[in-house]
Amino acid sequence: MAANHVTLIGNLVDDPELRFTPSGVAMAKVRFAVNRRWQDKNGTWQEDTSFFGGTLWRDAAENAAESLQKGMRVIVTGRLEQRSWETQEGEKRSMVEVAIDEIGPSLRWATASVTRSPRAGDSFGGGSAPSSGTPAAPVGREEFGPEEAPF
Repeated sequence: MAANHVTLIGNLVDDPELRFTPSGVAMAKVRFAVNRRWQDKNGTWQEDTSFFGGTLWRDAAENAAESLQKGMRVIVTGRLEQRSWETQEGEKRSMVEVAIDEIGPSLRWATASVTRSPRAGDSFGGGSAPSSGTPAAPVGREEFGPEEAPF
């Protein structure tokens, strides 16, 4: 089985660009730069920058557009996808983009506050708990017994 999964860490070069399809589905385009720094044989520091584009869909697109800004360091996971097209002059072109599954701020040199977005339930168990006899999530405690770990 072939695997096509990438994790990239870089800086946004633009604010996420939020758009909507004609049917109303949210889509965000993001562009980010990944820097690589190394020492050559002579001990001189070298640097190389690669630029990537990617696409987010639905809630993730709206959340990224609301939360992320140009210059932020982000962690991106997804799949590489190649697009091919022909220009009006008949030249064949192609590019590799990231089909983004997850994106978020890097906490290496920054802090972030997370606010959970309200959403309807889905097949992955998100959304509100059913109103049947399902118990609520556990509540944190301040005191623990001598044999209990506080984590």
